[in-house]
Amino acid sequence: MTTYYFSLLLVIATVLTGIIWAIDHWVWKPKRKAKVAATEQQSGLKLDPEQAQKLAPQSALADFSQAAFPVLLGILILRSFLYEPFRIPSGSMLPTLLVGDFILVEKFRYGLRDPIKRHEFIRTGRPHRGDIAVFKYPVDPDVDYIKRVIGLPGDRVVYRDKTFFVQPSCYQLCANVEPIELQQNLINAGDFYRQNTPLQKYSESAGEVRYEILVDPSRNIVTQAFQWDVPEGHYFFVGDNRDNSLDSRYWGMVNEDLLVGRAVFVWLSLEFERSHESWLPRWVPSKVRFDRLGRIE
Repeated sequence: MTTYYFSLLLVIATVLTGIIWAIDHWVWKPKRKAKVAATEQQSGLKLDPEQAQKLAPQSALADFSQAAFPVLLGILILRSFLYEPFRIPSGSMLPTLLVGDFILVEKFRYGLRDPIKRHEFIRTGRPHRGDIAVFKYPVDPDVDYIKRVIGLPGDRVVYRDKTFFVQPSCYQLCANVEPIELQQNLINAGDFYRQNTPLQKYSESAGEVRYEILVDPSRNIVTQAFQWDVPEGHYFFVGDNRDNSLDSRYWGMVNEDLLVGRAVFVWLSLEFERSHESWLPRWVPSKVRFDRLGRIE
């Protein structure tokens, strides 16, 4: 089930239970009370709650809606406008995010949108260079992607020798603007591997944000272009695992209408690797990585 259909079902369920709760509270409940009061007046006896329930019972549907509506409304508000959980499915954001990390995404950071059509009704902000953000995949908006922002509207992004350079805010007038080199010093190699090749870990800074990336020395990545101008209302996203990431180098810019939110916190991290002799299925986690829990830098 796509996130769209889940959001649609959540909205429908919230609206239906809310309508039934409202009808019960303002129409059916007063009628039940009136029936109980009339019986008490005729008999001269005060009915206890159990007797009153038997005399004028609340329907099972109304009882369910009364219990479910506030819960569904809370989930809808939390998921649509505040925070939404996501699971990292691939290694494109290594070493920052690992497969099996469960993260919280701050939905209100890049604007408040309705949960169905995703039309923005309150603009609260836009990504900064270096943000890790979740967005709708431009090729298939039903799919959520997570990458790092390195190109803002008006920037020119240049990719040369596995290094990114950014000429900020110079759209179509970049000739005299000094490019900013993002890649910095080599930290080490051997913490992560692709097949049998040790990946090189570099530190990199984008604006005031410093983070780590991985480079595969055995791969020569060829893209359709090595220079991109980021138009207004769009962003250039890349993965931290630079040679193992399908990102804006391949499928282009991300329109601001596709932004979902900023990744801010790892609340659970599960490892699924185990020996081939293990009888447990692959989807069963082998351990919890407690050291991974915390804010995403």
